[in-house]
Amino acid sequence: MWLKPEEILLKNAFKLWVTEKDNEYFVLQRRRGYGEGGGGLTGLLVGTLDTVLDSTSKVAPYRILHHTPDSQVYWSIACGVTREEIVQHWDWLQQNIMRTLSVFDSSEDITSFVQGKIRGLIAEEGKSSLVLEEDPEKFREAHLRFEKWFELPTEEKLVTYYSCSYWRGKVPCQGWLYLSTNFLCFYSYLLGSEVKLVISWDEIWRLEKTSNVILTESIHVLAHGEDHYFSMLLHLNETFVIMEQLADYSIKRLFDKEAFQREPALSDPLQITKRGLEAHAKSEQFRTFFRLPKEENLLEDGSQCHVIIPMREVVNVEKPDSGSRALTVCVRGKRALRFSEVRDFQRLANTLRSRCGISASPQHSASSEVIRGECQSLINHFEDNPEDVTLMVGQKDSSKAVSTEALMTVFHPQDVENLDPKMLKEKMKEQSWNIHFSEYGRGTSMFFTRKTRDLIVRGVPEALRGELWMLFSGAVNDMATHPGYYTELVEQSLGTSTLATDEIERDLHRSLPEHPAFQSDTGISALRRVLTAYAYRNPKIGYCQAMNILTSVLLLYAKEEEAFWLLVAVCERMLPDYFNRRIIGALVDQAVFEDLIREHLPQLVEHMTDLSFFSSVSLSWFLTLFISVLPIESAVNVVDCFFYDGIKAILQLGLAVLDYNMEALISCHDDAEAVTILNKFFDSVTNKDSPLPPTVQQASVGNNDKASHFNVDISELIREAYEKYGNIRSEEVESSRKRNKLHVIQTLEDTTKQNVIRVVSQEVKFSASQLDELYNLFKRQHFLSCYWTMKSPALLHHDPSLAYLEQYQLGFQQFSVLFSLLEPWAFCTSKSTLSLWIFRLIDENQDGLVNFKEFCCALDTLYSGSFTNKLKFLFKLHLPPAFTGSPLHLKEQRIQHFIPVTEDSSHLSRLTAFDLPEDGVIRKSPERGRGKVDLQAYLKQWQNEILKKEETIKDLPRINQTQFIQFSKTLYNIFHGNPEEESLYRAVAHVTSLLLRMEEVGRRLQEPSSPTKPANTTAAAAAAAAAAEESSTEEASTTPETFDTSGSHNSQDAAPDLSELEWSFSFEQVLASLLNEPALVSFFERPVDVHAKLGQAKVAQLKLKANK
Repeated sequence: MWLKPEEILLKNAFKLWVTEKDNEYFVLQRRRGYGEGGGGLTGLLVGTLDTVLDSTSKVAPYRILHHTPDSQVYWSIACGVTREEIVQHWDWLQQNIMRTLSVFDSSEDITSFVQGKIRGLIAEEGKSSLVLEEDPEKFREAHLRFEKWFELPTEEKLVTYYSCSYWRGKVPCQGWLYLSTNFLCFYSYLLGSEVKLVISWDEIWRLEKTSNVILTESIHVLAHGEDHYFSMLLHLNETFVIMEQLADYSIKRLFDKEAFQREPALSDPLQITKRGLEAHAKSEQFRTFFRLPKEENLLEDGSQCHVIIPMREVVNVEKPDSGSRALTVCVRGKRALRFSEVRDFQRLANTLRSRCGISASPQHSASSEVIRGECQSLINHFEDNPEDVTLMVGQKDSSKAVSTEALMTVFHPQDVENLDPKMLKEKMKEQSWNIHFSEYGRGTSMFFTRKTRDLIVRGVPEALRGELWMLFSGAVNDMATHPGYYTELVEQSLGTSTLATDEIERDLHRSLPEHPAFQSDTGISALRRVLTAYAYRNPKIGYCQAMNILTSVLLLYAKEEEAFWLLVAVCERMLPDYFNRRIIGALVDQAVFEDLIREHLPQLVEHMTDLSFFSSVSLSWFLTLFISVLPIESAVNVVDCFFYDGIKAILQLGLAVLDYNMEALISCHDDAEAVTILNKFFDSVTNKDSPLPPTVQQASVGNNDKASHFNVDISELIREAYEKYGNIRSEEVESSRKRNKLHVIQTLEDTTKQNVIRVVSQEVKFSASQLDELYNLFKRQHFLSCYWTMKSPALLHHDPSLAYLEQYQLGFQQFSVLFSLLEPWAFCTSKSTLSLWIFRLIDENQDGLVNFKEFCCALDTLYSGSFTNKLKFLFKLHLPPAFTGSPLHLKEQRIQHFIPVTEDSSHLSRLTAFDLPEDGVIRKSPERGRGKVDLQAYLKQWQNEILKKEETIKDLPRINQTQFIQFSKTLYNIFHGNPEEESLYRAVAHVTSLLLRMEEVGRRLQEPSSPTKPANTTAAAAAAAAAAEESSTEEASTTPETFDTSGSHNSQDAAPDLSELEWSFSFEQVLASLLNEPALVSFFERPVDVHAKLGQAKVAQLKLKANK
């Protein structure tokens, strides 16, 4: 491959290369240790250096250098992995370059020409690589190796692969890095030593590029507390970007539950490709840069473009001259944009015309008079009938309830005749913006220039604030493409009662309570409608505190519908993941803020090594855009900058605030003193140019009394922030967001795990390390059902807003697979009926889901419980609700059992078994925006758990004959395959016979006048033993339906008169009988090697999924 020319000085270099071909201007060399002969001892030394050291020494074994006769400087221009590849490059140089070099007079011209030609070749290869797919034959071979080495499920999609070195301590292992949809894998096999690594993307804590003394450039991956380094990558930046995209895709899909419905390339995890990830990244960058709705995707990506024109703004497309390959696009506002040298300009012109409904034929211009006449008649009609305008634009009469004016216009109308200095300055600002509009356009066709930013920093005029917020945020595009949407949402959402609406009503009067607009019903009603409509639109977020403060400020300067779309832009694009229970977005940006503090404020870092203080202090800065800490007349200037520059403006201002108070913060002794310093500073911030009256302004009155206290103007503070920290690039912020998001999410997940383990450890005998491993297995089993589908029940039911104990829950199918890996005996397989009974028994709230606590308590009983507790657990498995006693209708009863009782279950009667999700569970877990959470039910459940007393053996009901026969069968299934199976079988047969005789004696004592026939008891004993014996020979893979049906059939055939006996046993009787059999007691009291079980389960969890 051709290389960017780099200078190499060979005079003092080691003799690490052997020259094979040379001429006056080029040299072909081979690395010692490669090719024929291997290079002897020198070759071994060079090979060792290439393997151990990671730097430019790790190169391809062949290279071509350029030089001139009168210079000692050489330039590397090509390298090759094989001799054939490098010879092909050499021949091309001989045929195309050598003849041309003879015409140059100086060596500088020769070198300059060669370098330019090589750079041109590299550019051409770059263009072709965007069009050509990867070699399908090589990729197929790599995929076969990937499946063979890692034994992952066949559904796992390999995305790409790279040759690299993986560092185990201080020793590198050369091998292959495989990147698939859900896993990062590495494989190496050298001199009999095999290295295999499999890490799922959702387990990664850190993913970053790093360098040190040994590793000049490598990729660092932190997972499960272990550091992994991958180096010697030929395309390190490309590899890192793909890894970053796959990790981000996994996080969004598994934790954020994003379905990517609008992006076909990512909607199916079985079809993820490298090209699809690149297209998604470009579309995301495109939307972020231009502040476009999520529905917009980039169709074609040419050279960098900084002009965007909405189709609705285009009024005409013209071709000035067919020979100039130019297009002129006319837009509203009497502006025209000319694009020259347009590739395939004819097709582009036709496409634009068809999209915009513009006629391409000039002959149709003759009909313009007719169209003009029709338009004039329509105008006249609407002037006479203004009520028809509402119907024409698709709005309904109910829109009269929606406010059509900004609250600031209603409560503080501008006095045109007022000529005080502040109003004069406000008029000057408006005039500056009008000049800008005349030069660069207005609305969506406006160009953003350096002058635009300067005007923003000075402060936006009150009259233009709403319009510019809509433009800069991109909300104007959302509103234009969804006419009437907000009105419909208001109609649908008003009157609903949800958890979100309850929280909204509670916070309505806490939103800017000092402002007159929110001391009246007008402002409160508008705020209620906007927040309720958004909670209805996005139930995933619903309502979160701080949304009321932000929305109230939006309503001051924007119309009600505009405020709604501004809120959409902020919550869904500009501040992603901010407004939810875990405020992940705010935590991520706080981590970005800490990184910037380390970079730009080193003095502060030296004094305050623990930067977590700034995270806790700055949380409200990010959540409310400084609105909660600054007076409203100053805060709106910050919001101006935010809508123009995004989160970068908030980060810059945060750094400026800390920098302004640097000396005071360094001299403080504790956190409380630092908080006091910052609060005093914010109270001193004023806006000397604000035209708002004193009744609207919220500057601290107390500070005005203190003449000694200084004041800081918000415009000066913002200007200083841009001057000192304006070099922070948005791309760097986005990259830092992705890097820190992994760590933030995993930290939250780890906190959840620790809380769960702390609660569960009080009720089980597992150690903390064992519970940690169990939780990882439980969580991975939850995600295994989500890796290869977008519609997994486990993924759909995962709700981060739930209590930490219910963060991850398993349905029956997932539980059955995991329990088969951990059960202490050999009876439980993935399709065993007993797994279903265990699932029913431990599902205490009968919601069709098992949480980690319920799972661990059951496992603890089977692992560490006493003989009595283990037997009691098995006994309860054969009582309702675990065992229904109607095996012929097991499937139907299983489905009915898994349907929780809800207040509104009328829709369930219409469902059939074919409508159920794959785990047979129907749930109605209300989402935060729309469903009503029954808090009383939760409180009652907690109260019952607190008051629940220890269950005694006397509280257990008696077991009837059908249940007892099934109990005997279960014991035989437990013993199946055990070396002591014969003795255990005889012990169970003896216990069965003994219990039946005891029952016969009891019946005779109770009814002496009606003697029973001994033959019946003998038949019953024989039937129970026969049924149990036959069940012990059944295969373990029998399905629940066939298992129970066959058992019922056998018992009925063997003893048709058992139902006439109506015998039953208490738990005390069963326990006393089994205690008389030492073989049974020793079997159940045999200790289980928990550590070995967990280790085997960890290894087999993925393989079991792969073999299904």
